[in-house]
Amino acid sequence: MLIAVDIGNTNIVIGFIDGDDIIGTYRLTTKTRRTSDEYAMMLSTFMSMSHIDPDEVDDVIISSVVPKVMYAFRSSIKKFLDLDPIIIGPGIRCGINLRLDDPKTVGADRIADCAGAYYLYGGPVLVIDFGTATTYDYVDEHGTFSSGVIGVGLETSANSLWSHTAQLPEIEIEQPDTILATNTKTAMQAGIYYQYLGGVEYTIAQFRKEIGHDFKVVATGGLGRVLYNATDSIDVYDRQLIFKGLAIIYARLRKQGPRGGKGRR
Repeated sequence: MLIAVDIGNTNIVIGFIDGDDIIGTYRLTTKTRRTSDEYAMMLSTFMSMSHIDPDEVDDVIISSVVPKVMYAFRSSIKKFLDLDPIIIGPGIRCGINLRLDDPKTVGADRIADCAGAYYLYGGPVLVIDFGTATTYDYVDEHGTFSSGVIGVGLETSANSLWSHTAQLPEIEIEQPDTILATNTKTAMQAGIYYQYLGGVEYTIAQFRKEIGHDFKVVATGGLGRVLYNATDSIDVYDRQLIFKGLAIIYARLRKQGPRGGKGRR
């Protein structure tokens, strides 16, 4: 049993992976002031809901872009499961070759997404993660992560609209029935949705123009399906890509032999 954890700016998502099967996923809001005991209590609750005994857990692998959370969360793993978790970061052999100006600055979630997309769907591939930010990462046919784009996320963009305008309400983000809006709510939905969709399609097209050949486009992230259903520019939507990528990285690390600090203390 492997526990895979994605610590993002908005949410912490925990997945329980048994062999090739993801048997449960749970989400909690990212907060920097939680204690290790609070995280341990939440993890215990999630494991109980999936009928997992702590002794069944072989290892924990973590992708994090929120350093302030890591001390408490890592301590909770050591305290509750008596395991030293694997942290995705510099020095981890993930099966993806990072050819960027400063690889150490690349988010661990992007690396895991790229590993999942490349080893599951092949390369060349453009990996799009629709999260708090929207990232576009290109991996060539040899598994080299050579370029990427970071833009504002769909929900982040929408939040900015209604938080900076006194008379515009907070709305649900969804595809409107028509762009010919006749009230404030549908006008906002149409504006947010179609402006964002157009930006996604144009960004993919620009990658194709500058790279000079075709590639597969794999999308993930909570709001990715909303875009996937509306465009032919995205080939695959995989909501669980981050967990699959973490599982692939973990399997590769296992083949390379024991790591320092691995297993129960």
